[in-house]
Amino acid sequence: YAPLLSAVAALPDDGFALGSEQAKARLQSIGFRDPAGAMRHLAALTTGTTRTAKIQRNLLPVLLLWLAQGTDPDYGLLAFRRVSEANRDTPWYLRLLRDGTEAAERLTRVLSTSRFAAELLESIPEAVAWLERDERLHPPPLSALREEMRRLVSRRESLALAADALRGVHRREVLRIALGRLVGVLGEADVAAGLSATHTALLESLLMSSVSFEDEHSAVHAIDMSLIALGRFGGEELGFASDLDLLAVYRPRPGADAEAVGSAQRTAESMVSRLRALIDDPRFSVDLDFDLRPEGKNGPLARSLDAYRAYYERWSLAWEAQALLRARPAAGDAELGEAFIRLADEIRYPDSLDESGIREIRRIKARVEAERLDRGADPRRHLKLGPGGVSDVEWLVQLLQLRYAAQHPSLRTTSTLQALHAAEQLSLLRSDDRILLEEAWRFASEIRSAIKLWSGRASDVLPTDRAQLAGIAGVLGMSALQTTELEERWFGVSRRARRVFEREFFGYEDEPQFPV
Repeated sequence: YAPLLSAVAALPDDGFALGSEQAKARLQSIGFRDPAGAMRHLAALTTGTTRTAKIQRNLLPVLLLWLAQGTDPDYGLLAFRRVSEANRDTPWYLRLLRDGTEAAERLTRVLSTSRFAAELLESIPEAVAWLERDERLHPPPLSALREEMRRLVSRRESLALAADALRGVHRREVLRIALGRLVGVLGEADVAAGLSATHTALLESLLMSSVSFEDEHSAVHAIDMSLIALGRFGGEELGFASDLDLLAVYRPRPGADAEAVGSAQRTAESMVSRLRALIDDPRFSVDLDFDLRPEGKNGPLARSLDAYRAYYERWSLAWEAQALLRARPAAGDAELGEAFIRLADEIRYPDSLDESGIREIRRIKARVEAERLDRGADPRRHLKLGPGGVSDVEWLVQLLQLRYAAQHPSLRTTSTLQALHAAEQLSLLRSDDRILLEEAWRFASEIRSAIKLWSGRASDVLPTDRAQLAGIAGVLGMSALQTTELEERWFGVSRRARRVFEREFFGYEDEPQFPV
């Protein structure tokens, strides 16, 4: 590729539009779909007599080869240009790419494989330096993140500035985890733990700072609040496409005056709304989802601990107990959070689940399958709600927990995978069934994260477009030519898991009731 780069560097800017047909043909032959666009990027990187341009001319032949090995070399080259321009004034960047042992190849792999990581890297270009050393791609522990964020807040003069600084740390750590995953340093369990810690630290710090920056006479100082994690956040099994499911619980502080107590509900809901505004980040969206609260979207955004207790004692249905199975304190007042979990234990671990409760859960699951999947869509491609998808595995596990966790403490876990293994150890599931269910849950989760990493957008549907499938396959470490293999593996894994689900959840022994 050296002749190609020499030709590009020799052309003046005003004459470059004519291009070199031979150079374009070479670029197209190695996988670039828009060789004219690639030539423009190469000219911007290599034209001139500066030291930077000379080093780029020496580096780019092999970088082009590595970019071409990715799924989208055109976007990879554009992102490389942007990252290089952002780092042009740093003394270490080109030296690292030239002399480092792994950074350059890893960078081209990331940029041509993941739009999600590339866009974050463009906003945090100094993170390229992490790619040279594996230990810099491991996320820090929650304790270290808490301390760093605490120091940041203490040095800021306003809530807006504090929130902006906290979101910056959060973006940085999400990028670190994405880079570690894409270059093979981190596995899915590392990703889940890292994302859980990063999101938890952000929520804790935003909630604390929103209170600390209020005037001490403000109504927010009259209540304690705790955020309770639910769903995959509660189970600390997050992927890159996961929302953060939450409940908000509050209680008036001792000694609060009557006016403050009377306005506590309004104050709590205002705090939740403010938290949503503070966490909003145009560069990396974090969706706080409170829809699993009692009464769903029709219920109040926050409730007092006493109100939760009264509600569950009077109105709680089996599905609401099911929603609490993955509840854990995530942020805010620790004592209040633990008090809520003690209340949740009474609801989610009943002494027994009668037949009417079992029928209710089965009925709701069947309704979800009938109503929430888009009409005309192939249900097999839905990684969450389709046959053998995430929902099947989680609903089966949760039914077992509702029925048996009161008698078997090993089932009292917020983790789906831990509960699966506990059910196997208790002979509530056969070993071969547990293996099939776990494989389906893990593979669906990996694909959902791969969709987000590849495209930058979250989706629960395995696409039919071959280019999109090739991108997902690339993130998963497969060849872009293995799209059919990717589909067939998912269809086979999910079909086998669905058969186990129908037998163990619905009690069907014959042919599957869901089209598979």
